[in-house]
This record gives sequence, C-alpha cells and structure tokens, in this order.
Amino acid sequence: MTKRKPDPVLSSTDPALRKVSRKISQTRLGLVVERGLRAFWPALSLLAVAVAALAFGLAELPAGVFWGIVLLWALALCATLAIGFRAFHWPSRAEALARVDETLPGRPLTALGDGMALGGDDPATAALWQAHMTRMAERAKAAKAVRPDPDLAPRDPYALRMTAILLLVVALVFGAPARMFNPGAVPGGTAPALAAMGPSWEGWAEPPRYTGQPGLYLNNLKTDTLTLPEGTRFSFRFYGDASAIGFTESVSSPAAVPQSEATTDVSRRDFEAVQNGIVEISANGGRKFDITIAPDNAPEVALTGSVERRADGTMVLPFHASDDYAVTSGQAKIKLDLAAIPRKFGLKIDPEPRETLIFDLPMPYTGSRSDFDGSLVEQAEKHPWANLPVKLELDVTDGRGQTGSSGWQEITLPGRRFFDPLASALIEMRQDLLWNRENGPYVAEILKALNNRATDLIRSTEVRVLLRGVIGRLDQGLETPGVRDELADMLWQMAELVEDGGLSNALERMQRAQERLSEAMRNGASQDEIDKLMQELKEATDDYIRMLAERNKDQGDQPPQDGQQQGQQITGDQLQQMMDEIQRLMKEGLMAEAQELLEQFNRMMENMQVTQGQGEGNQQMQSLRDTLRDQQELSDEAFRDLQNGEQGQGQQGQGQQGQSQGQQNGQGQQSGEGQPGQGNGSSGQSLSERQRALRQELDRQKGLLPDLGSEESDRAQKRLNDAGEAMERAEEALREGDNGRALDNQAEAIQSLRDGMQALNNAQNGEERRQAGQQGEQGEARGGEGGQNGQREVPRDPLGRSAGDGNRVGTDENMLQGENPYGRARDLLDEIRRRQAERDRSADERDYLDRLLDRF
Repeated sequence: MTKRKPDPVLSSTDPALRKVSRKISQTRLGLVVERGLRAFWPALSLLAVAVAALAFGLAELPAGVFWGIVLLWALALCATLAIGFRAFHWPSRAEALARVDETLPGRPLTALGDGMALGGDDPATAALWQAHMTRMAERAKAAKAVRPDPDLAPRDPYALRMTAILLLVVALVFGAPARMFNPGAVPGGTAPALAAMGPSWEGWAEPPRYTGQPGLYLNNLKTDTLTLPEGTRFSFRFYGDASAIGFTESVSSPAAVPQSEATTDVSRRDFEAVQNGIVEISANGGRKFDITIAPDNAPEVALTGSVERRADGTMVLPFHASDDYAVTSGQAKIKLDLAAIPRKFGLKIDPEPRETLIFDLPMPYTGSRSDFDGSLVEQAEKHPWANLPVKLELDVTDGRGQTGSSGWQEITLPGRRFFDPLASALIEMRQDLLWNRENGPYVAEILKALNNRATDLIRSTEVRVLLRGVIGRLDQGLETPGVRDELADMLWQMAELVEDGGLSNALERMQRAQERLSEAMRNGASQDEIDKLMQELKEATDDYIRMLAERNKDQGDQPPQDGQQQGQQITGDQLQQMMDEIQRLMKEGLMAEAQELLEQFNRMMENMQVTQGQGEGNQQMQSLRDTLRDQQELSDEAFRDLQNGEQGQGQQGQGQQGQSQGQQNGQGQQSGEGQPGQGNGSSGQSLSERQRALRQELDRQKGLLPDLGSEESDRAQKRLNDAGEAMERAEEALREGDNGRALDNQAEAIQSLRDGMQALNNAQNGEERRQAGQQGEQGEARGGEGGQNGQREVPRDPLGRSAGDGNRVGTDENMLQGENPYGRARDLLDEIRRRQAERDRSADERDYLDRLLDRF
C-alpha cells in the first residue's frame, strides 16, 4: 500500500526536477489560455468584428444608426462575457501536473508523490522502494510543457470565430485603422478633408475578363501610349473641386453618354472603349493617353470532316473553332431538309412541326480555347429525323457575345441502321408514325398484314405480343403526342428484339449474324458497322461450337459410327482463319470476294451435324414433362380464381355482365391490375406473368430440340409450336381478366404439349432403331469375312494398331486416350517443330519432319 506525500517536484532539491516544476507551471499557463479561449471566444469574436467595422468607416454612419449598432454590440458583448465567466474555471497545479504526467510512460510524477504505507521497517522492501523512486525520477526528468488545446471546432460548428478573424485581417490590411480614432484623417472621410487635398484624380483600365489581360492603374503608368482590347472599361475618380479638373475622351461610342455621379467636390466617369482615340485629364498631375483599340474579331467554326455514324447509331461530328481570345460556347443546330426527302409512302403527307434539334458543342476543359479541334458525340438514333436528309449549322460565341457560323450544310442525320428486313420494316413504320399522326391508320394496316403471317415471319413470341398490342392501340386512335411516342418506343423495342436476336438456338443466331453481315455488305455499310457485325458473327459462331461440344459431351471420346460421320469436320482454328480472311477482304474493299467467302463459310457451317445422345434426349423429355406439369398447375389456379370471382359476384347474369365489361376496359392495357385473372401465385407473380414465363421457357426448350429429319420430328415441332401459340392466347386472356377463355387456351396448350412429347418420343425411338440397324449391317459385313467366331482377323501394324478393314484407311480403335489427348497432340507438334529447327540433324531426317509438319 502507498500514501500520498507533498508535491515531490517542489520539495525536491534535484536541479533536473526543479526544471520539471517550470514545465508544470508553463502547462498551467497553457491551461489558463485553453479554458479562456473556450469560455470567451464569442466575446473575442465580437471585439474583432467591432475593430473591423470601425476600420471600414462605421463611425461615419449617421449618429442614430451608429449608436444603435453600438448598443446592440454592447449587449451581445455583455451576454457573452457573462457566459464566459460562468464557464471559466481557474486550473490548479495538480491539474497541470496531471496533464504533464499523462504524456510520460508510467505516470512518474504521480508515482513520485506516493509513499510506503507498510513495510518501511524491512530493509529489502525499503531498498526496492527506493530503486522504484529513482527510476520514476529519471523518467520525470523527460517531462515537457504541454501545449494548450482549445478544441473550438465542436463549440463553434459554423466557424464564426474564423469569420471574425478574417474580417479583422482584411480591415487591417485593406481598411483604414485610423478611422477608429479620427474619421476625418483619411482620404474620402469627409468633404472638408478632401477639399483640403486639392484637385486630384485616379484612373483604371480593366480589359474584358475573357481576354485574360490584367487591369491597369493609370496613375502609375510610365507610358502614355496604350493598346487595349476592344471593350476595355475605363473608370476615373476625381477628388477636390470638380470644376478645376478638365476631362475629355474620344474612345467611347458617340452614342454613349458617360455616367456621372457628382457632388460638390467629387465626380466619376465610367465608359467603355470601342475605338481609337485619346483620354486627357487636365489638372494637377494631369495626363494624356493615346489609346489604340485592338479589334475583337468574331469567332470562326467549321466542319473538319464528314459526319460519322458508329455501329450503334451514335453521331460523331468533328469540328474546328477559333477566336482572338477564347470561344465560350457553341451549338450544333439541325433542321429537316424537306426538299431533299423522297415524298412517298408514309412521308407523302406534310410532317408535323418540330423544333430545331440543338446540341451543345463540347469545349476544352484545359488548355486554350482560342484555337482547338473537337468532336460532337451525340445519340440521335431514336429521333424522328434519323437517317433522313437534314441541314446542319454550327454556331460559336466568344466572350464579347459575337457569333460565328459555319453556314447550313446538307447531311444525313446518323442513326442506327437495321439490316434485318423485318426490323427495318418496323423502324420504317415507326418513322412514318412519328412523321405525322395521320399515318396511324396506314401504319396499322401494314402491321396487321405482318400480324397475319406472324407465325411465319416473326420468330420471337414476345415480338408477336408487342405487335398485337401496338395494333390495338392504333385502332383506338392517336389522340395525343404522348400516345404516339409510346407506340414509337414499342416499335423500337420490337425492332431491337428482331435485329439483336434473343433466339435460344445457337445455330439460328449464327445464321442470323451471317445474313445481317451479308445484307450490310450489299448495302454499303460503314466500316464500323461491318466490324460490329463481324464481331457478332464471331461470338455467335463461338456459341455454336460450344453448343456442339456440350451436346457431344455425353458420347465420351468414342468416334462416331460410319453412318454418323457425314458432317464436315472442321477445327476452331480453321474457322478463325476463314473469318479473319473475310474481315481482311472487307477492309481492302473486296466486297465481292468477301461475300463469296462468307457464303462458303455459311455452307460449311450448315453441313456440320449436331448429334445428340440418349441421355440428353431423356433430359429434354424431362424438361417438357416439367413444363406440362407447371401448365396444369397454372390452369388449376386460374380455375380456382374463376370460381372465387363468380361467388363474389352473386348472380350468374351479373357475373357475365361484369366479365364483359372487364374485357372492354382491359382491351389494349398492358397490365392486369385489378382484373379477376390476376391472382398471385406462390412466387408473388400474377397469373399472366407466370403464363408468359412458362411460354418463354417452352420457346427455349424448342430451340434445343434436334432436327432428326423425320415426319415424327416435324410433327413434334408443329405440336409444340401450337402449344406456344395457345399459351400466348391464354396470356392475353389472363391479362384482360377473361379466365374462362384462358382456361380453354390452357387446355389446348396441355393437349398440344402431350401430342408433341409423344411425337418426339417416337422420333427418338425411330432414330435409335435406325442407328442400331446400321451398326448391325456393318457387323454382319465384317462377320461374313471369316475368322474366329465369325469375325475376320484384322491385320495390325508393328505398333499393334488396326490397319483398317481393307476398304478404308485408318483404324476403328479409339486413339484419343488419356486425360488430355489434345494437349499431348500439341506437345508432339511442338517437339516436331523443335527438332526440325535443329540444323545439325541429317537432311533426310529434317525432310521427314517437314513432311510431318505439312501433313498436320
């Protein structure tokens, strides 16, 4: 145990510890400053504001206003002082010692004040305690004074103290501190003081800010000849007797009247220089300035190249702009060139008036704006004028407000180009609709013609649904521009779905990419568009090759039988080389040769067979069974929903009337909120949304089915297509709230699914029997040639491999054994190349290696 002793630092005779006592006293003084600032910073801020106000001439205000401000300030000062005195507490020496002790390891100052409570009679204990005290004394000698830390930020969250300090500094630097004690002792204080000074003047010339040139104080200039930018602002101030100062100038506009604000002895002149001339002041220290005005020419702008169209329809407009000083802003204005548009089909009638299309030209963020090149990149592919003749004008403005123009030029407004014929037709209908709302009936007739052959022309079920929705809205009429724009967005969405695909079958995506690329080459598409389509073809081809690998995965590494080896064998490297060659020919402008090679590539890919194993067929059949089960469950929910709706309506006749009215109100609507057929399933989706998801899943499964080339296979595809169409009709009925009609269509979809599954099963069984029959015939042919057990002994080469059946070259054995046969093949090829490069080998050996490389 320990007991406290008197302050060991004060009572110590050690000079080092006496120095620590001074550090504690300094820290105590710092605590006084710290607590004083915390308590009195509002009062000190008020004092700083008062000094700044007096330095800027507060005492020159009318007496009533001045003393009113002083009274309010005094009350605020008294309140802050009272709060400060209440919050201030004088620090003790013990608090200062504790503050210093906190900075030392082990708190030695506190330890030096401790004493032994027990064990003082034991010499060993006393010696240990003395060693402890000696060590604490040594640590205490490292003590330093602690700086005050007012930490005013939490107490002044709005930084009012900093504002007061700033005002005080500005007043001392730029104000006149003498005004606090003698307001009339400084220039401009009172009229008698100015009068005592005699006539004098001051003048400034300030060039426009956009020129970047500095302002001039005319009194300090050594020269009387000045060259200044047009628009320079002159300001003169005259002190003393105004009648004793003569002033003339001839640089401002003759129509301009200089503003003047004069009293008995002070006047001012402000004007803008726009022409060459003189400025003369005749008085004590007068000057005559010969002014030359540098003209400020209007800015210039021009196109530096043709307008470019990127693959996604983005417009790229290169331009060059220049000015004497800086271009501040610019615009690109586009208006329809009606005289250059072929007036036929939907464009035959006059267009609805539209405002000029305006884009802001990009300005450099860094560097000079006096002379620069830029490119305007904007999205205009959805504008009604996209891909139509327009007129373009570039305008730029400088800091003086002068404008430069490139003049109107005829261009075609860049927009996205659709190479699929159906997508192109939909975009044309969209353009006709946006051209004038009176084209609504005409567009509706064209879309109805497409809808009449929707199953043959439109692969995507979603596009067919959107098409029918657009037709329904067009039949209702286009009363407002908002309805027209909404239908235009739907047509754009349909065109994108058709153009970009969305097909689940990789082979169809690849063929679609080939058709679009071929169409683009025939229509003279830009290089950027061709590059994009070529990239899409590469990606679609990669997907198709990946699909082949996945479908053949279940067959293992065994080679196909003779009856199956009818497709053309081609490697990924060969495909890549062919596509690279097509791209090279297109870049060199040899479109005819590229088109021919593309057709050859198309025929090669069509000859590739997609084989399918038994395991995959079972998996596809199971997926169709799951779809059938989900459709039955959805039909049961729709039936229960219909029953609940009839019970809530009461009488059967009223229910039929309500159902008819619901169908009329729901016609053309896209959502089914509030309709009887829109009950929620377990997933929270409406019945129509679940029906739509089920139909999309069936579309995906149909794309994965193989084409077995039999009547049963064709029948299976037809019945599954019928099921998809019935699901589509059920979806529309559920959206309109007609659950009765939806149940009929769902029943038709269920029956079509069953028929399609049965036909697919028959087709798969027939294919298996055909393959088994081919294998049996081949076995009989080999077995009839003798040998043990009816089999002919096949000759083998020295390595033990079968030399073939005598009618063909090769072997029936699986040569691709091991974990990574293709990797081993690459290693062998690399080894052959390495050995062929060794010059010390014999000529015969290197010749043999050359033949191997040429072969493989």
